[in-house]
Amino acid sequence: MRFAVAFTESMKETAQRQWPHAKDKIYVQSQGIATVPNTAFNWNTFLQRSEINQSADNLHVFLLICGLRQVKDPLYLVDAFSEWHQEEPNIYMVIVGPEVDPVFTREVKAKVKRTPGVRLIREMAQEDLHAVMKNCFALVNSSVSEGMSAAILEAMDLEVPVLARNIPGNSAVVKHEVTGLLFSDPQEFVQLAKRLVSDPALEKTIVANGREYVRKYHSWQEERQTYRQLVRTLERSPED
Repeated sequence: MRFAVAFTESMKETAQRQWPHAKDKIYVQSQGIATVPNTAFNWNTFLQRSEINQSADNLHVFLLICGLRQVKDPLYLVDAFSEWHQEEPNIYMVIVGPEVDPVFTREVKAKVKRTPGVRLIREMAQEDLHAVMKNCFALVNSSVSEGMSAAILEAMDLEVPVLARNIPGNSAVVKHEVTGLLFSDPQEFVQLAKRLVSDPALEKTIVANGREYVRKYHSWQEERQTYRQLVRTLERSPED
């Protein structure tokens, strides 16, 4: 192995345990983020296509971006969220992502179809997806496992609050009540989401801290420079 790159120090430590002979060849470089929302995107049209017949002024859309596969667990919050929607009809969850696992996709579609307050949207162009993210109230991550979620970092960059399942990959980038909110079960998610809706000061703090965190630690320019340097080492040195 010439070299390996880990997103975080904890990932590096895991890799070093797996390949102790290569511990000096494992580098840490966080994922670089750049967002490019489509300025021509029409939010009201998107809501109509999503069959959300509510005024955008009084709407809170929670966005879950994921490929439809079990490790992303897109159905984890659906029942609890739907109960909340029935109490407060201006609350919606929108799931957006590619149909990765055909069998599981059918299960997700069937569940969402019979669940009030939850919508499922097919994969979108990145610029449109960033525009949706920018217009939503908050981004949600309910994965069972994550390396480093680009969607979480993109939301932070776009000044959108993040609610993420409390797993190692997420807690590595989301500090609870500082750069986002971490939940351990669907009930806690709803509790925290309600708090976020009712507490503009908390939302403002999380958004500001999240954006600062991404700009400080997830620069795409710095990521590019790191890989350029690593490639140069390959060009200069013979293979082991």
